[in-house]
Amino acid sequence: MSDIGDWFRSIPAITRYWFAATVAVPLVGKLGLISPAYFFLWPEAFLYRFQACYLPWVILGFNYIIGGSVINELIGNLVGHLYFFLMFRYPMDLGGRNFLSTPQFLYRWLPSRRGGVSGFGVPPASMRRAADQNGGGGRHNWGQGFRLGDQ
Repeated sequence: MSDIGDWFRSIPAITRYWFAATVAVPLVGKLGLISPAYFFLWPEAFLYRFQACYLPWVILGFNYIIGGSVINELIGNLVGHLYFFLMFRYPMDLGGRNFLSTPQFLYRWLPSRRGGVSGFGVPPASMRRAADQNGGGGRHNWGQGFRLGDQ
């Protein structure tokens, strides 16, 4: 028994606690000391507990819990809010000038239109023109057709 104890104390601290929790948590649930329902992540409670407007602050809190840099998260939140204000709120709601615009070289490299697709559920313009010239109305001219067995 001393060999197992020596081995357990010789592994790194984080690995030791992780291993102990991996053994203890299922054992506690199996013995009925704590209801196993408390060990599950309930997606409804987790995914719907906060609103989308609080997501940057929730991510900041998670990053703080895991020991990340809170300063980087705060700077990211500040830059994101500043961009949103200068790009949308100030020009549209307050009637100010547009301080930010997408550089033209990005439009040349990455056009905002893809292969003639004009939107979800809308046929390309060339298909719409062809349908209008053929009588339109969304109907097709399938022809007379044949009955099965007739030749």
